[in-house]
Amino acid sequence: MKLYLIIVSLLITQFASAQDSTSNTPKVWSLTDAITYALENNITVKDASLNSNIAEVDYYVAKSSRLPNLFGTTSQGFSNGNSIDPITSDFVSDQIYSNSLGINSSITLYQGGQLKNQITQNQLLLQQNTFIEEIAKNSIVVSILENYLQTLYSKESITIAENNLAASEKEVLRAKARLDAGTIALNDYTEAQSQVATNKYNVIAAKNNFQQYIIGLKQLLELPPTENMDIETIDENMDLINLELNSAAIYKKALIYLPEIEASNLNIAVNEKKLDIAKGGYLPTISLTGSLGSGYTSINNNKFIDQYNVNFNQQLRLTMSIPIFNRNQTKAAVKTATINIEKAQIQQQTTEKEVYKKVETAYQNAVSAQEQVIASEASKTAAEQSYKLAQKKYELGSLSTTDLVISQNTYTNAQQNYLQSKYLNILYHQLLEFYQGNDIKL
Repeated sequence: MKLYLIIVSLLITQFASAQDSTSNTPKVWSLTDAITYALENNITVKDASLNSNIAEVDYYVAKSSRLPNLFGTTSQGFSNGNSIDPITSDFVSDQIYSNSLGINSSITLYQGGQLKNQITQNQLLLQQNTFIEEIAKNSIVVSILENYLQTLYSKESITIAENNLAASEKEVLRAKARLDAGTIALNDYTEAQSQVATNKYNVIAAKNNFQQYIIGLKQLLELPPTENMDIETIDENMDLINLELNSAAIYKKALIYLPEIEASNLNIAVNEKKLDIAKGGYLPTISLTGSLGSGYTSINNNKFIDQYNVNFNQQLRLTMSIPIFNRNQTKAAVKTATINIEKAQIQQQTTEKEVYKKVETAYQNAVSAQEQVIASEASKTAAEQSYKLAQKKYELGSLSTTDLVISQNTYTNAQQNYLQSKYLNILYHQLLEFYQGNDIKL
């Protein structure tokens, strides 16, 4: 029995270990996967989608305002003493038990065009919210792109830092051998050790930066903190230089594609309809009401059913309400709506300026990044050759540790500059593609 329990315990432990090992395996996310998942799960996008749903409900309610309403009524009453019979309208001095049933309906036939304009306005608001939802989605796509590339940058920075650490650790061994041989001073050896400590710190900092960007990605994707994730690297052979850029053509396409422009145009149309609705307050309202009803009273000796047949009544009423003076409320509403139209027009101009600034900034940064890629790549190649030459000189004893450390740091900075310019070039190129309505692809 004990042997059986031991075997079962071992199997459970192994299974649990296997489960933990599987759960710790990070899921590798591509940029496309991240964007698709974020658009379905990000709470900002969901909130914008719910606002669109609310606008759709409001549009449905506005259309239904043209329909007649219908209410059923019933009442049970008791009176004692001198009173008027609620069914026969006779004056009696007695106890009265009464009961009534009825159906009432009313419909607005005309209300200064307000019903029609309200329906149109709500339809415009629905369309506007659709574009606002697209704005929210585009914002998340751009945030995912920026965060993803920053994460890739930090991931490659870890590799650079680890390679530098490995190289500096080898240099410490060489420095120790030269110190033991008496060919260098102690301060040269300690400087090599100091460089190792610095590079260890750089590795830790690079890994921490990577984890910080991973946290940012998790939040954009709405992933739980316990989710273990990694990102897919990009093709190193991808074309990083694209000199065929035209800012005017890009801006023209952006005005057509980006939803901010259409949302601002619809905002003007919405406020124009609001002005039409306000002006409708000056015009009369025509409504039609009707009712069917009957009742029973204890004063009448007829049977319950007979009374309901005899007391059955029908009413139909056409009413016109003409506004004469409503304490300047309509006048104020018209003025407010007129001001809001002007504000919407100003907002449209502001939106166009923001779009132009966004596109032009991305364009200028893309042009600059392309030039930086070329310059930083040449600088990295030269620094790498210089560092390799310095390593050989150091091995031969013709270079001090200080000069070797300087050469390594120069090479490290050149690598980081190239890495930064590479990902900035990718970022701004992809942004320009996205602003023109093209898919983001790495």
